[in-house]
Amino acid sequence: MSSELSPPIALPAQHAQAGAAMMGWRTLFFKEILRFWRVGFQTVGAPVLTSILYLLVFGHVLEDRVKVYDTVSYTAFLVPGLVMMSVLQNAFANSSSSLIQSKVMGNLVFLLLSPLSHRQWFTAYVASSVVRGIAVGVGVLLATFWFTTPPFDAVAWVLVFAFLGAALMGTLGVIAGLWAEKFDQLAAFQNFIIMPMTFLSGVFYSIKSLPPFWQGVSHLNPFFYMIDGFRYGFFGQSDVSPWLSLGIVALALAVASAVALHLLRTGYKIRS
Repeated sequence: MSSELSPPIALPAQHAQAGAAMMGWRTLFFKEILRFWRVGFQTVGAPVLTSILYLLVFGHVLEDRVKVYDTVSYTAFLVPGLVMMSVLQNAFANSSSSLIQSKVMGNLVFLLLSPLSHRQWFTAYVASSVVRGIAVGVGVLLATFWFTTPPFDAVAWVLVFAFLGAALMGTLGVIAGLWAEKFDQLAAFQNFIIMPMTFLSGVFYSIKSLPPFWQGVSHLNPFFYMIDGFRYGFFGQSDVSPWLSLGIVALALAVASAVALHLLRTGYKIRS
């Protein structure tokens, strides 16, 4: 009779393991949040100031010379682009800088010794990047209210593209941080790939103002769809359908996530 009533002794152990994994994920996430927040003057304040300088210079020079939409001033048109550019650049910088610093300083070994899975690594790094990117974006948006207040035609689109854009750039930051072995390589990745694709994505202009050839080139840039979809949430107008932008950004995020998870699972350049 006793053989038919064997106690389920494995269940508490499974619960304890799941609780430890959740605690580990949260610890890494909060560690990454504190890492950039403790130097918030540099990681949040400086990007906000840079965006305000862009707004002052471009808005002052081109306000009366450039007309993008019939009912939208150039300064108002510029604001969503600057906000999204700040979100993208800072989300990328967060995960990429954290990984390269850990690799160069040698403290990445402590994470390797932890029971965290590659999925939990990925989630913590990307989630903290989203937080930093959106924090900077909100700061830029609030600062631009001093100059102009753009309308919010569809807030849901603003939130969706801000989240997806920050997640995509945080994921690319993970890939770049794993690939780079020193700060020079990471700087090259950012200066020759991230920065050009960001500035040529329609932050400062509508691609409809470009010649046909360059319009076609712009449509090959996934950053363009993040900027254009985000701007649609403010004005209800965009160069392409927001649904097309959503599909392309979501696809890019899925592909980048698959690559990043594979690199983390195989320990690319972190276990040798």
